[in-house]
Amino acid sequence: MFEIREDILEEYAALAVKTGVNVQEGQTVVISAPVEAYKLARKCAEVAYKCGAAKVSFDYYDDAKSLLDYTYMSLENLDKFPKWQVEKTASLIEEGYCRIAIIGSDPDLLKGLDQEKIKASRMARMKALADYQYYFMNSVGQWTIVAYPELNWAKKVFPELSDEEAMNALWEAILMTSRVRVGETVNNWKIHDDELAKHCTLLNEYNFKSLHFKNSLGTDLTVGLIKNHIWQGGEEVASGMYKVPFNANIPTEEVFTMPDCYHIDGRVCSTKPLSYGGKLISSFELTFKDGKVVDYKAEDNEDVLKTILDTDEGSKSLGEVALISYDSPISNSGILFYDTLFDENASCHLALGACYPTTVKDGEKISSEELLKLGGNDSLNHVDFMFGSKDMSIIGETYDGQEVVVFKDGNFVF
Repeated sequence: MFEIREDILEEYAALAVKTGVNVQEGQTVVISAPVEAYKLARKCAEVAYKCGAAKVSFDYYDDAKSLLDYTYMSLENLDKFPKWQVEKTASLIEEGYCRIAIIGSDPDLLKGLDQEKIKASRMARMKALADYQYYFMNSVGQWTIVAYPELNWAKKVFPELSDEEAMNALWEAILMTSRVRVGETVNNWKIHDDELAKHCTLLNEYNFKSLHFKNSLGTDLTVGLIKNHIWQGGEEVASGMYKVPFNANIPTEEVFTMPDCYHIDGRVCSTKPLSYGGKLISSFELTFKDGKVVDYKAEDNEDVLKTILDTDEGSKSLGEVALISYDSPISNSGILFYDTLFDENASCHLALGACYPTTVKDGEKISSEELLKLGGNDSLNHVDFMFGSKDMSIIGETYDGQEVVVFKDGNFVF
């Protein structure tokens, strides 16, 4: 039977609450979680209250219930998003709330289901909760994502193990990559955040005009960077009611910034499968010209890739470019997690869709329309995919024409 030591649960919850969202005195906290993660959700609530939270609410979800929805609800009803949920979210934003998202679902949950239903539900949610997306994409409020093992997920990652062994193995992998060790976790994250900050400082000093990615797998891509871009990674500071530092992703290994969505050219080949809509898109490639995808192909589930690209015009361009050394904990583990939170932190990645406005100077102060004119992509989507490799080279070009080696053999040179 899968059991979690109480001291480990306490340590992990404290990481989510204190280092993750950094709950403040009098703040409202919402914890979303799969029903299987109730013990972690409860422990997070306890730690949050001890940190002075005014109120903690749970927002549970259930994979089995989701399957019932997609099986029995009509397309017409899936296309409608409940008004009360929009009003609830608006009220929470007004209160300056923070959100802890505990994830842990079957990567194959929606396999074989009607893709039109899934697309309708996603689109309805994204459109209805645009203010929610703005609140967190702009880092107005603090947010963090942490993981909890789920049986089907564990068996997908470790199919050769028994149920109990797979659950334990996934839990150990989550803790290892999240730098959780009783009595050492807070200091581990301080050291890690400092290291990411050093990379950001150096990249910001170079102020590159573009990055050129190339490897032996077929990637040969030039990504222009928006003028006055800012590299971020690890700890950032919320700009809303509670102007405090927080860590959005646990784990994280990336430093990232904003591409110029009008200046992306070449070919990029994925190095890890992309899990989307309950299906895995594997061995795919995209060809860009003048910032837009003009050709694509995938070994599996090419129709799902097409669905992503056809979401809106912005889904055909990039909103994020992230750099991660191949020699990193998640990559070195050799584990394919089938979950973007982990797999994106094992490899350099790009994101189709919306940019993070905080990654350009004063980006959070201007409208999405104004930002788009400058080259900051706008979309309902933000879909990360991985393309880093052990032989990846990255050359940065400065505005005065200098070429600087950023990556050699898959890793930072500085």
